[in-house]
Amino acid sequence: MQFNKNRSERKSREKKVTIVNAGTARKAVVATSVGNAMEWFDFGIYSYLAVTIGQVFFPQVSGPAQLVFSFATFGIAFLVRPIGGLFFGMLGDRLGRKRILAITLIMMAMATLSIGLIPGYASIGIAAPILLLIARLVQGFSTGGEYSGAMTFIAESTPDRKRGVFSSGLEAGTLVGYIFGSGIVTLLSFLLGEEAMLAWGWRIPFLIATPIGIIGLYLREHMEETPAFKAVKRAREAKERRPASLRYILTYHWRALLIGLFLVFFYNVVNYTVLTYMPAHLSAMLGYNQTSGLLWLLIVMIVMIPIVLFMGHISDRIGARRVVQGGLIGLIVLTLPAFWLIGSGQSAAVFLGLLILAAFLASFQGTMPSLLPSLYFTSVRYGALSITYNVSTSLFGGTTPLVVAQLIQVTGNKLVPAYYMILSCLIGIVFVTFFVKETAGKPLRGSAPAVETKQEAQNVQSADRPLWWHSERKAIEHRMVDRAESR
Repeated sequence: MQFNKNRSERKSREKKVTIVNAGTARKAVVATSVGNAMEWFDFGIYSYLAVTIGQVFFPQVSGPAQLVFSFATFGIAFLVRPIGGLFFGMLGDRLGRKRILAITLIMMAMATLSIGLIPGYASIGIAAPILLLIARLVQGFSTGGEYSGAMTFIAESTPDRKRGVFSSGLEAGTLVGYIFGSGIVTLLSFLLGEEAMLAWGWRIPFLIATPIGIIGLYLREHMEETPAFKAVKRAREAKERRPASLRYILTYHWRALLIGLFLVFFYNVVNYTVLTYMPAHLSAMLGYNQTSGLLWLLIVMIVMIPIVLFMGHISDRIGARRVVQGGLIGLIVLTLPAFWLIGSGQSAAVFLGLLILAAFLASFQGTMPSLLPSLYFTSVRYGALSITYNVSTSLFGGTTPLVVAQLIQVTGNKLVPAYYMILSCLIGIVFVTFFVKETAGKPLRGSAPAVETKQEAQNVQSADRPLWWHSERKAIEHRMVDRAESR
């Protein structure tokens, strides 16, 4: 009898460990990364064509003001990102991650394509910037559910001890998309020249969105739903529980929402300054040749890809929190010297300055896709992460190029981007040090430990802490749900 009882207990514990197929995990990374590459392909071509877009759609203004108008159209789309994030995030927690990610990809591709088809101001007048704004709003709405959904999907589809390196593949996809977009703009600028680019060449990169979207949609349609969501869905159906509401998330997960908000704040200020604003800064503010500036950044982003993957790998070894702290300290100390190098006018110095900024940015890109999803329980992860990420991105990310361009115009100080980055990193280092706990290598909240092999599963089953992490937090979540439903 005792033998049978022990055997039953062992089987019960085995069910609490999820064995993740490595091949399936890699497919999940590729499929989600393509969609994220699509998002940043658009960011890349828009930011690299910001000066040209300003001339095509806002010829009634000139100089720095034209760049401000161009970035204002870019940034205003971020106002609807929280709405899109809330809409798609809540649906993702109800219907599943896979289905929503397919919808957001289609919307992004169609909106990007439409920008390439809009006539310029010279042809249809004020209707041109209005149509551009509408297309950007559609992009903003769809991307609101894209990146947070991609982070959620990868985090839930990979083994715990490799979550960092697998999730860093998402940001590698970001860079590939950005490199592809910026590379096309750089190549076209070199081959066609400024006059042809202004006349019609700028449209070509936007039209390429269609085949990228088709490829990404095919890959996403062949993904498997995440094991974590399947488990939550089964438990929800067995106990006839309703999916979590927005009120429930705000009431019982407010602390995790605030932590995520601050993490995304400094991450996006640095990210959008270096990758989105810098191309225009080099040409419009510092007077560098547009093609040369684009080429420098293109090479820097290529170098960033292995650094991002390495940071993800290191975060699995020493912890994502330590890697982020190292990146913050590095930027606080070296951002101003990097901008001095960039403003020197010497090619080698400019490249070195950009590389310094990019290397420390890579420490965030390699860790945030695994760190952010781990803050939330599985049953609310997509929705909560969408709220956190998109609210913070709208306030501090997409507005960064506009704010920086406007401050430079008002103050005349070309080091404003450096001061803005340093300020965000100072806030970030205080917050990460005192409020962020290490989650690398631990099971996701509300989910069973995820491993690659049966041997690892047996090792986890014999260890108390991973199962305690799972069972204790699962019990807490159940109590929170019961309390919410009783009201």
